[in-house]
Amino acid sequence: MRSLNVNKTAVALFAGATLVGALAACSSPATGTDNSVSDAVTPAAGGDYTDGSYTETGDYISPNGAEQVEVTLTLASNVITDVTVVGFGESPNSQQFQGEFINGIAAEVVGKNIDELSVDKVAGSSLTSGGFNNAVAAIKADALAE
Repeated sequence: MRSLNVNKTAVALFAGATLVGALAACSSPATGTDNSVSDAVTPAAGGDYTDGSYTETGDYISPNGAEQVEVTLTLASNVITDVTVVGFGESPNSQQFQGEFINGIAAEVVGKNIDELSVDKVAGSSLTSGGFNNAVAAIKADALAE
């Protein structure tokens, strides 16, 4: 019975630490700069992508649970020429943060090389960017495959 209690305690501690991390990321104030897109090239960068429009869904976890955003990127010579994001938030908080992200994302990514893109926070929404980045990774794979 002692082994079962130890396992329950370990699971509870892990779950608590995960929740604290998620909440901290969601509520942390901006520090110093308002840069929401990193200009660093990702290690997996370096492809020639087929021009066109690509749509993928990106998943992420928020304090409200599992969330998704649908991302459509248009590429020309590896540069993003257009972006559309559709949010699927069900709670008022999710809808608010996804809406703020959607309203600000074009200004951050249009004109950027897709291999130099790493969105971390847009218009106060930091968690939605996780779903966006997951969708972009899938879009990169799609655009290389063609």
